[in-house]
Amino acid sequence: MQKIEASDPETRSADIVAGNIDTLKALFPEAFTEGKVDFEVLKQLLGGAVEEREEKYGLNWHGKRRARQLALTPSNGTLRPCKEESVDWDSTQNLMIEGDNLEVLKLLQKSYAGKVKLIYIDPPYNTGKDFVYPDNFQDNIKNYLELTGQVEGGQKVSSNTEASGRFHTDWLNMMYPRLKLARNLLREDGVIFISIDDCEIQNLRATCDEVFGEESFIAQVVWEKMYTTKNDASKISASHDYILVYGKQEGANSPVSLLPRNEAMDARYTNPDSDPRGPWKPIPLYADGERKNGRYPISGSTGLIFYPPSSAHWRYIENDVQSLIADNRIWFGRNGDSQPNLKRFLSELKDGVKAKTLWPHKEVGSNDTASREIKLLFECSDSPFSFPKPTTLLSRIIELGAKDNDALVLDFFAGSGTTGHTVMVQNATDGGNRRYILVQLPEPLDPENKDQKTAADFCDQLGKSRTIAELTKERLRRAAAKVKADNPMFAGDTGFRVFKLDNSNIRAWNPNPDNLEETLFAHQEHLLESRTEADVLYELLLKLGLDLCVPIERRVITGKDVYVVGGGVLMACLATSITRDQVELLAQGVIAWHKELAPAGDTTCVFRDSAFADDVAKTNLAAILEQHGIQNVRSL
Repeated sequence: MQKIEASDPETRSADIVAGNIDTLKALFPEAFTEGKVDFEVLKQLLGGAVEEREEKYGLNWHGKRRARQLALTPSNGTLRPCKEESVDWDSTQNLMIEGDNLEVLKLLQKSYAGKVKLIYIDPPYNTGKDFVYPDNFQDNIKNYLELTGQVEGGQKVSSNTEASGRFHTDWLNMMYPRLKLARNLLREDGVIFISIDDCEIQNLRATCDEVFGEESFIAQVVWEKMYTTKNDASKISASHDYILVYGKQEGANSPVSLLPRNEAMDARYTNPDSDPRGPWKPIPLYADGERKNGRYPISGSTGLIFYPPSSAHWRYIENDVQSLIADNRIWFGRNGDSQPNLKRFLSELKDGVKAKTLWPHKEVGSNDTASREIKLLFECSDSPFSFPKPTTLLSRIIELGAKDNDALVLDFFAGSGTTGHTVMVQNATDGGNRRYILVQLPEPLDPENKDQKTAADFCDQLGKSRTIAELTKERLRRAAAKVKADNPMFAGDTGFRVFKLDNSNIRAWNPNPDNLEETLFAHQEHLLESRTEADVLYELLLKLGLDLCVPIERRVITGKDVYVVGGGVLMACLATSITRDQVELLAQGVIAWHKELAPAGDTTCVFRDSAFADDVAKTNLAAILEQHGIQNVRSL
């Protein structure tokens, strides 16, 4: 029975570097010598596609190389389940994760790589006062726990003020690794929408061009976020934000859907000649500009001859126009004396229309719309969130990026929880089964800070800790109740599972050189004493690449809880004590359940290493299981 150590790949998030190397080796095996990349050979194989100039086009800043490395460094953390703060834990497929989104994105790589259809994020806008970043990146999990006040420490946290010489640099170092990891999670036809303002739009677009590829750029949307003049120091009031849209890759299949047609659009289609093909709309037969063989005469039904206007040409060659006339697709007016038009039939149009890059507030709402929504939902006079996004805006984004009824939607700057709220609304509207994953830092709220006082006071009213994540969860609970009340026939998923970022459950080897004996004694138990069986079980799910909402069954075998995950992909017994006398009965019970399940693939069976009375008990259990086809038996 092989023991899983803290240094093993199974205890860390996906090793992206190793994955990249394996992919490269599969494509160019001749570029590897003794397991290392031979860049000279690789450059020869790639030919003219290699850029070798020292000065080349692109966005560079201090710390970019380190930010890239940060994205590639596996996480040793875990996500601990928090059932008591969840809604409909046993049935929901939605996730609300508290934690530093960089570490969470790393931990999600094995389970959700290539599965997300839509990512929407509304990151900090780098205003010079509300973007907070840590100065120390030596231990990201420790840093996160200190930053959020979960452990005591001297972590220094600084506001990214405009006076700083690293104003844009710090923001880019925060965003770059997160975008790199986010891209891995997208499906091949996935799409990402990112809200941003004037301060960082050019830097963000250049960064996205690098991460996703210039060819994957879809649009730079202008959203009218307010419709009144803002009384600030600027000479021209900024009334818009941007939304950048990128696909996973060039040529992805329909990464953005059409918007549904409305009655106003269809009202322009009529049928004055009772054409059996139904309503149609006249489209000019000519186009501006001169084109060879484009100014021939067209004879109307009354014998009149028509030419295109000066400096214009007919859209089609003469033979095609004659065919259209014969098919009654050219309209010369009721009396046959009008300039010819092409008949565009409503029945032949696609199911929708392309979205435009200008989104006015009358169509998708504004910041004021969002504030009113939240005040109504939270039953308060002041919104606890600053500059929230309205559900109408997110509905537009979901219509474009997550048309699939079973799409997975991710927002790793969850904030006010609008994304989760809108997913529930959209499902209730069209009967979909979309899922969401939200990630939010439990950033402490200071009642002495005038910008955070409303939010902190509201947490006090709820009896919750003063963090943004608590407000996010409360928004989801209230939104779920409202969706049910507004749609009494809707029986879809309005729950969510809460997970919280923490150190791994597996104790890392950290010897004290001054007292090695005490260190050895402390490490007899391989798992942290404060952790539950559920904590350990869900870390196994993460590290084995299983969905955090996968079905889990439990049976009691010879007095021990045994869990089956995903129909038999994983079987685990995390009991703290297994005697020699219990080994045979426990093994036979596991074997019988395994036969009953008959999983298609291999099964991993895991036990607590310290539970066995001695090595004989452990060896016997592993041998019995292996004799009956369960080959991958591990201990923690």
